[in-house]
Amino acid sequence: MTVRVALADDQALVRAGFRALLAHTGDIDVVGEAADGRAAVDLARRAKPDVLLMDIRMPELDGIEATRQICADPALAPVRIVVLTTFQLDEYVFAALRAGASGFLLKDIEPDELRAAVRTVARGDALLAPSVTRTLIAAFTAGPPRPADAAVKLAALTEREREITALAANGLTNTEIGLELFISPATAKTHLTRAMAKVHARDRAQLVVFAYQSGLVRQPQS
Repeated sequence: MTVRVALADDQALVRAGFRALLAHTGDIDVVGEAADGRAAVDLARRAKPDVLLMDIRMPELDGIEATRQICADPALAPVRIVVLTTFQLDEYVFAALRAGASGFLLKDIEPDELRAAVRTVARGDALLAPSVTRTLIAAFTAGPPRPADAAVKLAALTEREREITALAANGLTNTEIGLELFISPATAKTHLTRAMAKVHARDRAQLVVFAYQSGLVRQPQS
């Protein structure tokens, strides 16, 4: 299956660089570019890419608000947004994840890592490396109050779903969850998929966000 990718960045050289990195890849096709946030929203509606690489600081409409508008549109539910940043723990990344982004990438990412990341997000998996998941999620969930319906959504999960969601929030992959609980990776993924449906999470990244915001997982102590 070919992954359809769109690029949104106000710098033409950056867009050209990412396009070049994704070129000559049989299963990835760049379907459009946008130079500002408003154009990115229009591009998402027009092209409906599988993955949209979104810069944060752009004119007309910044990447955070563009992400929010795209993720709020039911017609664009399949579109996965990955924000581009220069610093791993950029405060704006936190806001973009709250707005519905599926993860983030550093702009100096290696070509093979970029291609792998695009494929990961297109599958619906979270683009949050286990090494930074705890720090990242805890940092951006520390400020906002707990959503009013978090307790209701949490109560809808079975004990097993809560257990597996908590492990995912702590950065474990499906394979690692399987080893921890003596189940197959496929079974772990099935439980996570059901949990995402129950709490209305777009993808694994948003399920991890929910785990912290609902209090299912405690924030790491410094």
